[in-house]
Amino acid sequence: MFRTSRIAAGVATAALVVAGVGVGLGSGVAAADATCAVSSHAQKKDASTVGITHVYDKIASAEQIGVGTSVTYKVIVGTTGIGNPYVNTITDFPPVGFGAPTKTTITAYHAIGGQVTEDVTAEPNAGGWKVTSTGWFVNSGNPVTLTITYPVPSGVKAGQMVTSGGVGVAGTVGVSNEMPGLTACFTARGANAGETVIGSLGDNGLGSDDGQLSSTGSLSDIISDVLGDLIGS
Repeated sequence: MFRTSRIAAGVATAALVVAGVGVGLGSGVAAADATCAVSSHAQKKDASTVGITHVYDKIASAEQIGVGTSVTYKVIVGTTGIGNPYVNTITDFPPVGFGAPTKTTITAYHAIGGQVTEDVTAEPNAGGWKVTSTGWFVNSGNPVTLTITYPVPSGVKAGQMVTSGGVGVAGTVGVSNEMPGLTACFTARGANAGETVIGSLGDNGLGSDDGQLSSTGSLSDIISDVLGDLIGS
């Protein structure tokens, strides 16, 4: 059963993400929120940034998302100035009750090829999921973007507003930031006809609440079983 724990969220926000070692800055279903913003923005300009403004955005993949399907968040770290910080860790905090991500990529500047998107492995980080590098280069024309996808648990109810947790960033002096308020919200809806098959696969272990395949078999086994049932019906 998908539950919101405001006490847990309050305890989680008491500690910040520092150098990629943090705790959950998450919130859950925004049952009492008057609005549901699909994106949020933050910026940092203080003594540590040496006159440069660093900008941060988090965006959900849609305003309405079907229960039992997936939500994808983009976390963008950039700068509006001439500074060129290096980011070495980004931690994303999904809504409370969400499981492991099913796909994670980083888009970052490379000396050869420019902006390149690569698959990366997200690691658990005290309620969130972090990706790390020796350093992703950032300048005014080349932000670094984390794209991370989570299954929407079947316990979420249609009509609920689901708000993610925040974001933590670590890197060179200035760009590091802890942002529990950098969230993204979507409204859950029932899966449409084109999404029903995804839901049925979820019942067999794909996209389950913990984000993992169950012991019922591999994805290819599940698809074979579904096709066999259709042919035999």
